Amino acid sequence: MIPLPSLKRSCSVLLFAALSLTAAAQAGEAVEVRIGAAHFPPYTVRPEQGADSGLLPQLAEALNRLQPGYRFILVPTSIPRRFGDFQQGRTDMAIFENPQWGWQGIAHQTVDMGLEDAEIFVTRQGGRDQHYFDEMDGKRLALFNGYHYAFADFNPDPAYLKKRYRATLTYSHDSNLNMVERGRADIALVTRSYLSDFLKRNPDSSGQLLASQRVDQIYHHYALLRPGAPISPEAFAGLLRQLRENGELLRIFQPYQITVEAPRD
Repeated sequence: MIPLPSLKRSCSVLLFAALSLTAAAQAGEAVEVRIGAAHFPPYTVRPEQGADSGLLPQLAEALNRLQPGYRFILVPTSIPRRFGDFQQGRTDMAIFENPQWGWQGIAHQTVDMGLEDAEIFVTRQGGRDQHYFDEMDGKRLALFNGYHYAFADFNPDPAYLKKRYRATLTYSHDSNLNMVERGRADIALVTRSYLSDFLKRNPDSSGQLLASQRVDQIYHHYALLRPGAPISPEAFAGLLRQLRENGELLRIFQPYQITVEAPRD
């Protein structure tokens, strides 16, 4: 049982925090919400180098235009470091995530974003058809270091992937697709959104690459909020709903073949 003086002090602190937040809102000061930005093209592109391209910056801008109460800012992190940044409070949210991607032991709340992408297999044209993707054994794979792939039971360990799948691990999807084009790898895995963007930038590759109908995994995107985040899951879900209804989500994501739909939750 908490001693009465301590309980009073705790209540006073909570009341002061609530009043401060209310006063800030009344004064027109937006509450800052920090979103972890890890390199995950085309969603986030090299944020650690100061780049502001990608879909996440567009989403943050749309959220900020929508309302004055919150100011969403991007905090550069990395695929492996994002867990620690989240747990230690350096970021408040992780976006375009899946709770299965290493978050199982980390306290968080989820918001279904109503966005779907897919991880697909890509090989080089030249007599190959869809049956080429039926089996991974004996093929040289080009993979992104740190990613969780369904065909590998979501095991991102580099040693396992190199031994089991003859994988080359890089930090560039462009490099992986170029390896396939040049015959240095047999199959690369990329998101459907990334391949769409790559072919726009490299139209000559359209006749050289074959994309699979087979899907490695569906990316049903979630936003993960840490306990104590300055925005509640309900409030963030409400902002996404407004962006869905006013057409902003379609404007941002449809050009990349990312499906915008109603949340499942």
